[in-house]
Amino acid sequence: MATEAFEEIAETFDFLDDWEDRYRHLIELGRAMEPLDEALKTPALKVDGCASQVWFLPRITGEGPTARFDFQGDSDALIVRGLIAVLHALYSGLPAAEVGKVDAAAELKRLGLDEHLSQQRSNGVRAMIGRIRSLAAAA
Repeated sequence: MATEAFEEIAETFDFLDDWEDRYRHLIELGRAMEPLDEALKTPALKVDGCASQVWFLPRITGEGPTARFDFQGDSDALIVRGLIAVLHALYSGLPAAEVGKVDAAAELKRLGLDEHLSQQRSNGVRAMIGRIRSLAAAA
């Protein structure tokens, strides 16, 4: 159920032989993201449960069953920005009603993230996924 953008990331991760290369690629994905305007980095957009500062700005287009989910995210940590980029690729453009059906843990496992993130970062990823699901459910 992964998006084409996520499949491209998965293919790149498959191509990269070691975790150091994957880690660098993750950081590059984060650097390539458009930063969130500083004025939008408010408590209302902050994701709780992350060790780093993380903000999500939801963008829903359409209404009802045709509503499509998207978000812009940002963090003060490069690796977390990369994780946000991966989550954006996983969820962006999906019908809002389908967001909660994505098995994010299984998809992220394909990238090897389950084995290479600290417990604290893994908790942060779970918090970000929870926020994405709640934002989409509210659409």
